Amino acid sequence: MKRNVLLSIAIAATATIALGAKITAPLAVSAKVQGNCVVTGGSLNFGVYDPLAASDLNGTGTFTIACTKGAIATIDLDNGLNSSGGWRQMLGGGDLLKYALYKDAARTQVWGTALTGGTAATYAAPSKTAATLTVYGLIPQAQDVIIADPYSDSVTITVNY
Repeated sequence: MKRNVLLSIAIAATATIALGAKITAPLAVSAKVQGNCVVTGGSLNFGVYDPLAASDLNGTGTFTIACTKGAIATIDLDNGLNSSGGWRQMLGGGDLLKYALYKDAARTQVWGTALTGGTAATYAAPSKTAATLTVYGLIPQAQDVIIADPYSDSVTITVNY
């Protein structure tokens, strides 16, 4: 009988070792990165306009955009609150002062698809870090406007991504 008990213990010990075997299985982990953009408005202050000056008045302004790395965005500027006859216009003292906004320092690429010949800008995000974009402005010379401070307008920045 002692022999049967020892044999039973040996079989039980072997069975315990066999139950401690290792098996593996994969755990699939995934996520989707969502494209996103954030735009922060800025300003463009032309300074002092002289209607008697023999040259246009140029100015620059900035705003910032941040998009998910790899996002391709189009950035459009609307016509502002007082546009007419293909010009954006600032209102001051009941009078209107014409101005234009451009994508380039040479002021040849009108920024805004609602204007004749105007286009949107394309932005390809190299990282999620915010980028500062420049808006180039021009007030044409020799406009017959009254003295008023300030002349102002508000242009909406639209980002599609």
